[in-house]
Amino acid sequence: MSTGWARATLFTYRWLGALIHPLLWPYLAVRAARGKEDSSRRQERYGRSNIARPEGPMVWFHAASVGETAAVIPLIREVRRRSVNVVLTTGTVTSATIAKERLGNSVIHQYVPLDIKTPVSRFLDHWKPDLAIIAESEIWPMTILELGARRTPQVLVNGRLSDRSFERWKSRPSLADALFENLSLVIAQSDLDAERFSTLGVHQVAVSGNLKVDTVAPPWDAHELEALRKQVGNRLVWAATSTFEGEEDIAADVHQSLKPVHGQLTIIVPRHPERGDAIEAMLKARGLVVARRSRGEAVEPGVDIYLGDTIGEMGLYLNLASVVFVGRSLKMGGGQNPLEPAMLGCAVLSGSDVTNFREVYAKLLKNGGGRFVRDGAMLAKGVNFLFANPKARAAMAAGGEKTLRDLRGGLQTTVRALEPYLNPLTVKARLQSSDAGKEVTEGRRRTW
Repeated sequence: MSTGWARATLFTYRWLGALIHPLLWPYLAVRAARGKEDSSRRQERYGRSNIARPEGPMVWFHAASVGETAAVIPLIREVRRRSVNVVLTTGTVTSATIAKERLGNSVIHQYVPLDIKTPVSRFLDHWKPDLAIIAESEIWPMTILELGARRTPQVLVNGRLSDRSFERWKSRPSLADALFENLSLVIAQSDLDAERFSTLGVHQVAVSGNLKVDTVAPPWDAHELEALRKQVGNRLVWAATSTFEGEEDIAADVHQSLKPVHGQLTIIVPRHPERGDAIEAMLKARGLVVARRSRGEAVEPGVDIYLGDTIGEMGLYLNLASVVFVGRSLKMGGGQNPLEPAMLGCAVLSGSDVTNFREVYAKLLKNGGGRFVRDGAMLAKGVNFLFANPKARAAMAAGGEKTLRDLRGGLQTTVRALEPYLNPLTVKARLQSSDAGKEVTEGRRRTW
């Protein structure tokens, strides 16, 4: 594709979006009906807000979903520590919940505007960000172009490109260059990711490691955990977390094959809790007894499956389990984050399709903190072995802890790379605060 064709393609994308965006209301309504949109805040997807922009410098953070949101929370806290305002956008209801629980009112949360000229322009005109920080692999053409047109610095943090995404962009070099040249800086997760971004036209690239390693373990309610531990009693517990369609069936197979031997409790935590009804129906059709967290049902002695269909309680489920299978690795593919179970001392099992977390899993396997399984039968054998060998479980937990120590440091590296962009905003915020203090002092003197 020539440079001219690339520009023409982006021009067409821009104005086609402007024409069709009024027609997207039914699309958002359907998503809201399925629990994937907050119907009460749908106007935010069109770039509208009923919240006034605060005075002073503003950084716009965007994190698509739960994992990306958790990864940038420590970075957001660092920016807020400097008295710089933050507006955080996310794309899912679950990530919005995580942001509210962990950041409270310290930031302004909005749902990300549709990547169409009018909503993006409306959003940027309202919030006027001095800096845009985008997490991982969110490449939205119109957003990038509109920020570029306003000369707003754009930084991609914890940046990564999957094999598929890289090949797709590489096959359209002129289009990639027209977009990626707008990025002021990419702070990549790995040397491989950095090389890929450079190939696609990013002028300045740094490597930080994975920000997700520098997050804290997912939180939990101590009273709820104690109550559940009393209900579970002495039963062995394993969990299948961040599961996608088809992996809950595999977890059910594992449970049924091991129940006569161990009488264990199986926890299933689907990646999308709104699938809870369908998963429960599948499990009950197999004759399994299910207790759902969303309904507050107790884990009685006869319960086979505890269905963790809630948001923000991963820490609770991981504290109950000693062995964890991390999903999106036997079905769908790409993998999910294995670091949270490692943080809470779990032995980690996973399918081998983990391209989104390649470096993390490589280190985890090298240190003995995780193992790959080919299919459900091998997963059952793995869980059975670890149930029967407490020393092996402890060794895997130690390997996970070592992996965390080896990989930490991404947050400090990221902050250092961002200093040229954050320092001017920090100075501006402090000067503004100082000026406001002087005005208050002068006002008091006049009243005397």
